[in-house]
Amino acid sequence: MTDTLGAVAAAAPKPGTEQIRQALAAAGVPAATLEVSAGLTPTGLDVDSIEAALVQGRECVIGQIRDGKVTVTVLPVLASGKCFVGSPA
Repeated sequence: MTDTLGAVAAAAPKPGTEQIRQALAAAGVPAATLEVSAGLTPTGLDVDSIEAALVQGRECVIGQIRDGKVTVTVLPVLASGKCFVGSPA
């Protein structure tokens, strides 16, 4: 997650949802385990950060790109079996 998101952030400090989805899929992350946050607000503005999460067992590996920098953390899977609350983009 760190290496893949780092490469995405190096190419585009404010990447879009589809860029992240494609990069992680190319790195072998199964689409069924992947969630990516919205790249735009409901009013069409760019978001301050974009997150990607993948379920691995009972944990979520969550990566965030903000201002071209990547942060990755591991948190428990939610009761829904997902990493994000609400509908993923």
